[in-house]
Amino acid sequence: MSPKRKSDAVEEVKDAKKVKVYHRSHCKEAGHVLVLGQGDVGQLGLGEDIMQRKKPALLSLPEKIVQVVAGGMHTVCLSDAGVVYTFGCNDERALGRDTIEVGSEMTPGKVALEEKVVQVSAGDSHTAALTEEGNVYVWGTFRDSNGVIGLLDALETTDVPTQVPLTETVVKVASGNDHLVMVTMEGNLYTSGTAEQGQLGRVPEQFSNRGGRKGLDRLLIPQMVKVKGKVHFIDAFCGAYFTFALSKDGHVYGFGLSNYHQLGTKSTKMHFVPVKLSSFKNSTSTWIDFSGGQHHTVCLDSEGQVYSLGRAEYGRLGLGEEAAEKSEPTIVSGIEPASGVTCGASVSFAVTKEGCAYAWGMGTNLQLGTGQEEDEWSPVKMTGKQLENCTVLMVSSGGQHTVLLVKDKQES
Repeated sequence: MSPKRKSDAVEEVKDAKKVKVYHRSHCKEAGHVLVLGQGDVGQLGLGEDIMQRKKPALLSLPEKIVQVVAGGMHTVCLSDAGVVYTFGCNDERALGRDTIEVGSEMTPGKVALEEKVVQVSAGDSHTAALTEEGNVYVWGTFRDSNGVIGLLDALETTDVPTQVPLTETVVKVASGNDHLVMVTMEGNLYTSGTAEQGQLGRVPEQFSNRGGRKGLDRLLIPQMVKVKGKVHFIDAFCGAYFTFALSKDGHVYGFGLSNYHQLGTKSTKMHFVPVKLSSFKNSTSTWIDFSGGQHHTVCLDSEGQVYSLGRAEYGRLGLGEEAAEKSEPTIVSGIEPASGVTCGASVSFAVTKEGCAYAWGMGTNLQLGTGQEEDEWSPVKMTGKQLENCTVLMVSSGGQHTVLLVKDKQES
């Protein structure tokens, strides 16, 4: 065999090594996008004339979409071809694209990325994109209680997608208001962003304000979250100021803000390192989904049962008008078996296996799709002309708006 052929074979092996990452949270089913709620900074994507929608409105996009994410005041859509579209507030560069042209932030625009994206996440002023090769790109900035802290470099807002420096391959990204969590193929968690409430799980309290002596690099350069004993993490989820992580052996860990017991802890103190959460010991089934708002959490078990915990005001727990705050997962009734849960700041949603969406919580911003501004203390089915004959695939909710991904029933 000629030596030339041999080197060809080596090349092939090299190419084959390019791993395409996979995680159960990556969405494959394509549909179209509906938006509702308040859109005064363009987060509905419906142009400069439409500032609010009481009922879900169809958003025009050039491609089929597989994932929708509502940041605080912006929206991110991922197409089935792996292209990212953004719209909404771009003051802190959370859109990752040029919006010099007046009004261009009010409608969907493409983000320039070389690699195919398989998952996106978004916070108050940042966006993250995971590519099929396991690289993470970010844009925007993190903020703390005193203002901008930067994203990758201290005090620097990142205008365009920039790769996060990591040596491990990432399989999932999740965003809180101002922090980012990355799960790697090796089963590690890396975090970056604001540490004030303990949400990074790796910065001691004395350094939580802007990194202490070491400065902001301590917060902005992603580092591994360490847990006593070897823990292999398979998934992570964020609330506004807190983080949940699932281990391979089924344990739930949490860190960050728990001032209303939203982590399921007995106390209301902040946790700066991961704690194994005994309140999630669920003998019969496993936990598959978590989502946190400002001060509450909604979670889902493998049987499709929805639970909530944390702060009760405005009905965000969905446990009825008499409900008080809960320090452990409490069953939310009146919903058929669910496939996913999500939270906005003070609102909650569940998507059923049959493709219906339920909403509850604060009605002020019209995020619930009831058409009214009243709070809903128990789950109500989302309705509207655009939802007729549609299967809901997913919901995401931000500060004042909600985005749904749906597909026509005849397609399913």
